[in-house]
Amino acid sequence: MSKRKLTKQQTWRIEKIQQERIERTKKRSNKAEELLQSSDLGPETQGIVISHFGTQVEVEGTQPPFVGVSTRCNLRANLGQLVTGDKVIWRPKQQAGGVVVATTDRQTSLSRPDMHGRLKPVAANIDHIVIVIAAEPVAHANLIDRYLVAAETVGIPPVILLNKCDLINDSNREQLNALLETYEKLDYRIIRTSTKDQAGMESLYQFLGDKTSVFVGQSGVGKSSLIGTLLPGIEISVGELSQKRKKGTHTTTTARLFHMPKGGDLIDSPGIREFGLWHISEDELLNGFIEFRPHIGYCRFRDCAHEKEPGCAILDALEKGEISEHRFQSYLRIKQSIRENQAF
Repeated sequence: MSKRKLTKQQTWRIEKIQQERIERTKKRSNKAEELLQSSDLGPETQGIVISHFGTQVEVEGTQPPFVGVSTRCNLRANLGQLVTGDKVIWRPKQQAGGVVVATTDRQTSLSRPDMHGRLKPVAANIDHIVIVIAAEPVAHANLIDRYLVAAETVGIPPVILLNKCDLINDSNREQLNALLETYEKLDYRIIRTSTKDQAGMESLYQFLGDKTSVFVGQSGVGKSSLIGTLLPGIEISVGELSQKRKKGTHTTTTARLFHMPKGGDLIDSPGIREFGLWHISEDELLNGFIEFRPHIGYCRFRDCAHEKEPGCAILDALEKGEISEHRFQSYLRIKQSIRENQAF
């Protein structure tokens, strides 16, 4: 996804919005500090952020007597941006609400660039990234590779989930099998599900049972329907596919953490069409393709671009079939998009 140049009016509007956000943040911080100076707050206790609402976060207590209790909290000014999954220290108000006073170090964090190229965290303390694709609309390999590189770069194990398997037919079966075979050969775990006939749902439930996972994927792949099946009784807005364009409508508006009935947590994040990777270096991109790793550092030239240079170990592995053509082409396309966006 390349960044477009902004007009003066657009730049002015963005700056105005940013200034308004700064003012809201100041008000929020002042409110939090006022509460901290008052006698209205109880002792410190632990919790986890389960959702974000503008200048406040929803914190669920993880220590008695607040275990399982959700509380809207203000934030201290020095905490930075909190995201779903963050573990925090907070103080409850006597009536309702509270204040987050500290955070613990994140074990993992998933971020993506915004339209200005600045990294924006999506979720924290994740054990697995579940890349959801669907039998319809059929996912492009390049999109899957972008998610995989993002996961590998931040050190979060990915799993590929093929949803809507009830829509597999003679017209798409061969294409889907060929697509998934590439990733199975790389030892990426593949889970196949259908919320319509419940195929594979028990296996998915067991896989998620003792982990914190985040679902990522385009709109229309059925993330909300999956969560609705895994968590009966939880209201999730589900969008229908456009019959003409075969693209889903965005339904989930903010990341939220849900508890699985038998343990483990699941974070549902907004569907995105392309996962921006222009914040990473070309070396990080190269390492993000796991089958490239054994060949890195063995090229004839130290500044090898792995495109047409003689003595390139990556190209040699491609010729030997150790790297698939589609994965190599994904690498080239992603590298080009990184260069284009870093040029601005």
